[in-house]
Amino acid sequence: MTIQRNEGFKQVCVWPGCLVGAEKIDEFVSFMKESFNVRVQYLEEIVTLPGDGGEGRNDLFFAVNQEDICNFAVERLDAGIRWVEDVLAPCNYHDPIYPEYVFEYKSW
Repeated sequence: MTIQRNEGFKQVCVWPGCLVGAEKIDEFVSFMKESFNVRVQYLEEIVTLPGDGGEGRNDLFFAVNQEDICNFAVERLDAGIRWVEDVLAPCNYHDPIYPEYVFEYKSW
């Protein structure tokens, strides 16, 4: 089951390989505001299913305030942050590394 998003936080992002931890959520929110000038809502972290004998990776899921998306759309790319729709698109999502409920995060 997906985490309920606050009003105005529709666009979900995935930051592959990012570890925050429950005790540092407030620090993450502050970091995003200071570093990217964007308001975010921490949603969850998911350890991906391992592929080809490797270990799973910790991926961070968070939502961006609708009013901040235009400012964040390009800047996020340098950090490797992706829209959830791009991550889960059939052309990109070849192996089921996330729980099925993650598809509920798509905003379209």
